[in-house]
Amino acid sequence: MPERAPDFVYVIYVAAEPATVWNALIDRKLTQAYWGHFNVSDWKRGSRWEHVRSDGGGAVDLVGRVLEIDPPRRMTLSWAWPKDEADADLHTKVTFEIELVGPQSRLTVTHSDLVAGSDMDRGIRGGWPAVLSNMKSLIEAGRVMTPEIWAHP
Repeated sequence: MPERAPDFVYVIYVAAEPATVWNALIDRKLTQAYWGHFNVSDWKRGSRWEHVRSDGGGAVDLVGRVLEIDPPRRMTLSWAWPKDEADADLHTKVTFEIELVGPQSRLTVTHSDLVAGSDMDRGIRGGWPAVLSNMKSLIEAGRVMTPEIWAHP
């Protein structure tokens, strides 16, 4: 088994109720707006999910399974490049936890089982902050950020 990297944990507060944050994670139109992809699934435990480009080409960039789902509080997905779908050692895991804190929500994203130094490991460490900041901006201000946020190291 390849060497694993430390878990990536990112916490963000969003001025919205947990159901709104939850919906932003699974709704096709919302993920398209802030992520440029559709997250596609029936969102049931054991179901397949796909991260599909919304540019009209339909390319699938990520695949996985819904491992755990407890709306609107917690969801865990397996996460892999399509080319690695058959190799369980290369699957990572993403857990979304949403907690009500006063009138707003705390979203904690934990990405684990990363192969140290892999493209996935490097990509998510810059990608998650941009994705989640863009989601927060869309929920709170009704607009996404400028494209420069995607130019991460």
